[in-house]
This record gives sequence, structure tokens and C-alpha cells, in this order.
Amino acid sequence: MLVNVPTGIGSDADESASAPDVTDNLLSRSATGDQASFGELYDLLSPRVFGLIKRLVVDQAQSEEVTQEVFLEVWQSAPRFDPNKGRAIGWIMTIAHRRAVDRIRAAQASRDRDTRIGIRDLPQDFDQVAEAVEVRIEHGRVVGAMSRLSEAQREAVSLAYYGGLTQSEIADRLGVPLGTVKTRLRDGMIRLRDELGVTS
Repeated sequence: MLVNVPTGIGSDADESASAPDVTDNLLSRSATGDQASFGELYDLLSPRVFGLIKRLVVDQAQSEEVTQEVFLEVWQSAPRFDPNKGRAIGWIMTIAHRRAVDRIRAAQASRDRDTRIGIRDLPQDFDQVAEAVEVRIEHGRVVGAMSRLSEAQREAVSLAYYGGLTQSEIADRLGVPLGTVKTRLRDGMIRLRDELGVTS
């Protein structure tokens, strides 16, 4: 099964495709082994799942692989879904977020191993301490800049860039208008840029 990647993945247009009665019913029928219902569920949600994963993983091929892993898990775990604990869309997006984070961590672990191997081949006078301090200082600058945002801006930026949520999802989560979320993100990113001395 190939990932469908239509125009506008992760856009607000996808929000309308997630009516609770549709996704919940399709997942419920999929849990009984109904392959046609699972196919409909896949066609309905794969663009949105892919959009979330792509924002986190970035790499196109890996994002497609993770999307396939998500729907395989959905198919296998559908009988265990409890509709009394929430909607199907939330359950599936939680799986997608967890799988994306797992892939990021695995990739980082692989890079760390490569780095450790590479360090063994570096000249003895390579200043590892200076490199570590530089990374720590940069991380500290970002944390410090985030702390100087307003609470509303910091919350919106964190949900978007660390939580992987769309602007519409942030609006739903916070119970505020979409326009408010867009303003908080825009102002927050401008403030971060200024705090970090980044020039456009």
C-alpha cells in the first residue's frame, strides 16, 4: 500500500475530513477485519498522518515508511481501541506522533554512534571540550530566548515545533480562534529571531 500524497498535506483543508462518526465507525469496522473499511480509513487519514510525520521526521522517504508503520499498527491494534476513551482520530494521531519520535530517536542514536566512531579517528589535539561547550551554549541561548516569550507565545511555539501540531490543532487544544494562534506563532517567531540575533 503506497502513501497517498495529495496537494495540501497537513493543511486546514484536511481538518474537515475527520468527522468523528466517520473515522470512529471505520475503525470499529476495521477491528472486525473489514479490509474495505480499513482502506477507506487509510484513504481518509493517510494525508493527515503523513503531514504530521513529515513535519517531525522531515525526510520524505522515511516519513512514508513511518506512515506505513502507523497504519500497520492501526490495523493490528484496532480491536484494542476503546471508543469510550476518545476518538479514533486522536488515537491514530497519537500512534503517528509516537512512531515519528521513535524514528527521530533511532536516527539520532545512529548519528551519535557514527560520531563516536569518527572521533576516534580525529587528531589528538581536537578540542572536544570546546565543541561540547559551544553546543551547550547554543542550547542555552534557545532556552533563554523561549523563556522571554509571553506564556501564550511560548505555548503556541512549543505545541507547533515540539508537539508537531497544526495551527488548527493548536486552536482546538487551547480553545482559541485560529487567527489568535497564527498571531501568537508569528509574534513568537519574530521575538525568537530577535533574541537569537538571526537576520533574515
